[in-house]
Amino acid sequence: MNTDVFSAHESNVRRYGPSFPTVFTKALGATIWDEMGKTYIDFLVGSGALNYGHNNPNIVAPGIDYLAGGNILLSLDMYTAAKREFIEVFVESILKPRGLSYKIQFPGPTGTNANEAALALARKYTRRSSVMAFTNAFHGMSLGSLAVSGSASTKDLGGVPRHDVIRIPYDSYPNGAFDSASYIDHVLGDPGSGIEKPAAIILETIQAEGGMNSGSAAWLAEIQRICRKHGVVLIVDDIQAGAGRTGKFFSFEFAKIEPDIVCLSKSLSGSGSPLSIVLIRPDMDIWNPGEHSGTFRGNNLAFVTAGAMCKMWSDRQFTDRVERTSVELQRHLDRLVTKFPQHIEQKRGRGLMAGLKCRSQALVGRVHDAAFEKGLLIESSGPNRDVIKVLPPITITDDELNHGFAILTHALQEQANGDGPTISSASHLAADDQRANRRDQHCGDHLGLER
Repeated sequence: MNTDVFSAHESNVRRYGPSFPTVFTKALGATIWDEMGKTYIDFLVGSGALNYGHNNPNIVAPGIDYLAGGNILLSLDMYTAAKREFIEVFVESILKPRGLSYKIQFPGPTGTNANEAALALARKYTRRSSVMAFTNAFHGMSLGSLAVSGSASTKDLGGVPRHDVIRIPYDSYPNGAFDSASYIDHVLGDPGSGIEKPAAIILETIQAEGGMNSGSAAWLAEIQRICRKHGVVLIVDDIQAGAGRTGKFFSFEFAKIEPDIVCLSKSLSGSGSPLSIVLIRPDMDIWNPGEHSGTFRGNNLAFVTAGAMCKMWSDRQFTDRVERTSVELQRHLDRLVTKFPQHIEQKRGRGLMAGLKCRSQALVGRVHDAAFEKGLLIESSGPNRDVIKVLPPITITDDELNHGFAILTHALQEQANGDGPTISSASHLAADDQRANRRDQHCGDHLGLER
């Protein structure tokens, strides 16, 4: 397996290559192949950018037809047939069935572009500058998104101080005893608190990179009530948790809330082609023409595949299947928690966005390596990288899901037996922690998320 060209010419900033030292060639569904013909079950799926699996034929086939037809690919924000069809399908298949009414903004193609646009619009709308954000949040790698992210490893990225951010404990942080929603309500209503009223509160309903921490329905509903009471814009960053990842299209549906702004990207195109949108409460759409821009906001191939993905949510058989898979995945996690209490503290997340909080970073590193050797791709998350992230495609077959969990069980069993691997996959083994920590300090690579 020749990986010399990557080491010789690619920047040290790469994360996943050293963690998965092979050369991948093909993929279908939840299975990918390397150039030696070895197969792997993918519980990473592009860090949540391939919720519908690799090369889903229902999504890719319309894209292939579109490419073969000589159709327009890049259109800035001009009108195209592909863009019109995507908007129509998104409204009819996603928004209307949920009783939602939003204007749709197309910023640049990545999640951090969407978050930057949302933050800028909230500040413009309220004429306030500060934003409330939460512990262990992660919102992207551009300056505004970094400012509202919580990880200590990102504090020096960008080379400039982070201003105008009020940091608040997330739901149940740190030990479940603190009521952060009540605290927010109090300080926003107390003129002596010293905390200015923010333009917005931005949150993830599940903090993927923060350790798969999940906000409760009651907490999320209370945050929305507080925002409305105090005239604060509620932004939900649904970039990784949205587009079906939790078993519903939007991750906030279970809480029965309606955010003022919603940011979507990652799996929105259904194909891995970059696309992001900002959903805006209609009265908040106060942008002037051209006031927010981006060259690649007109990715028509992504419009086509995204439209095909949205149509799937009008199929009751598809949605029922996703719900059944969510239940089965949670059962697998429950079995692992029961079987390995000496290694696993608890399961986290919700639906098909799940994690296992382990008792050490080193254990997660060894399980990662053992799983990779046996044909399973997983990654870690959390400020201490002690959470095993479990992100299979939401379309995964029963056989693929069972096979993936059989490998994960075997990897954990090796640790229980004390005969874990001694291989070195660069950034994950405890023996390499010092080097990994140095790299984390430099580039925040443990976040494991490209936005």
